[in-house]
Amino acid sequence: MTDSLLALEDGARRWTCPFCLLLCDGLGVRANAAGTALELAAGACAGAQAALAHFPPAPSAAQPQVGGQQASAADALDAAAAILAASRQPHFGGLGTDVAGARALYRLAQATGAICDPAQGTALMHGVRALQDRGGYSTTLAEVRTRADLIVCLDGLPGGEAAEFLPRCGIGEDDAPPRHLVLLGGPPQDQAALAAIAARASHDALTTEAVPLQGDLFDTVALLAALVAGRAVHPVAPQLAALADRLRAARYAVLVGQSSRLPAQGALVIETVQRIVGTLNARTRAAALWLGGGNGAGTVNQVFTWLSGLPLRSRAGPAGLEHEPLCFDSARLLAEQAVDSLLWIASFDATSTPPVTQVPKVVLAHPALAASAAREGDVFIPVSTPGIGSPGHLFRADGGAVLPLLPVYRDDTLPVLADVLDGLAQRVRALRAHSGVTA
Repeated sequence: MTDSLLALEDGARRWTCPFCLLLCDGLGVRANAAGTALELAAGACAGAQAALAHFPPAPSAAQPQVGGQQASAADALDAAAAILAASRQPHFGGLGTDVAGARALYRLAQATGAICDPAQGTALMHGVRALQDRGGYSTTLAEVRTRADLIVCLDGLPGGEAAEFLPRCGIGEDDAPPRHLVLLGGPPQDQAALAAIAARASHDALTTEAVPLQGDLFDTVALLAALVAGRAVHPVAPQLAALADRLRAARYAVLVGQSSRLPAQGALVIETVQRIVGTLNARTRAAALWLGGGNGAGTVNQVFTWLSGLPLRSRAGPAGLEHEPLCFDSARLLAEQAVDSLLWIASFDATSTPPVTQVPKVVLAHPALAASAAREGDVFIPVSTPGIGSPGHLFRADGGAVLPLLPVYRDDTLPVLADVLDGLAQRVRALRAHSGVTA
């Protein structure tokens, strides 16, 4: 171990992982045997292990850059502020930050009239649009773990940034309450994984079932909604009809999906699932849980909503507050040259590179992303990662809890993102006041 790491017990520090939307808080972290990177010391998660490999056991010595050349912090802030102050329509993307960073980001967005969209904006908007249009029923990880007797995974088992969802819900544990796990659709490898889960679990604690889609996901959830509501459907697949019967008979059914897997117009799938839940709640108890918003996207969306009343893909522009869930998509804005500068934020994910674009670019990110802003005129400022170099707070995927993040390093050398953003906002206001320009 090195003296750069905090509060160690038996060589490891108990740690809340900021690298996925579940915010698992039963892990431990330490320096690896070679002393080259951090690694897990308690718990098992491939995603956390891969993310920790991007962090050395001591704070980074990375420096700001302007045009690919090392610069002082003040000079880098001045160069970044000049880009934003001269921009008529800035775009803020990535948005990988925590609550404090999101609050500072909102202040800067107000000062510049920027449009804000996270790296996984399209997936996030599926849930936002469904909630705006129809409302919905949600639940928490704790309720799923302790109450759900029927869990239906839509179009595949949770994976990627939600790969630990089933273990977090007690699936496969011998002392877990009896429950039935259903895979509705999904690739063949998920069916194999379902069989493996069933083989590892106690026979009395867990039963499993794989139900094929009837057509595509849209068709399947529409048919299931009709069957749950008791409407006549012809012809009907026996397995889907049996699932509808199970849902009606369950004490607490939870339908789980990942918003990043939904196809175009995926909000319609979420609305239909919520209709199933609403029908069930007339006689029993049910909920839906859509997993998404990792790398800070869900947290920033929560913060922007409580500060402005509007979610992401919004801006404070000449016409006041505007929300455009389709027009303010990052890919669309850059492809149509509707923005003239890009501020990219990636505090957590060392692989979250900004999109290729010709507009001037400011990147506030993990030191590994320095090469993504090495073009002439671009600005790169390395920032501290909440939960590694600095404290912070993140919303968990279920939206029901805000977890504190404690740093691993004793004294980080990198600046906190909120301080960088506030420094940018001050400089932008000064530059625009001098030139007579307003946001």
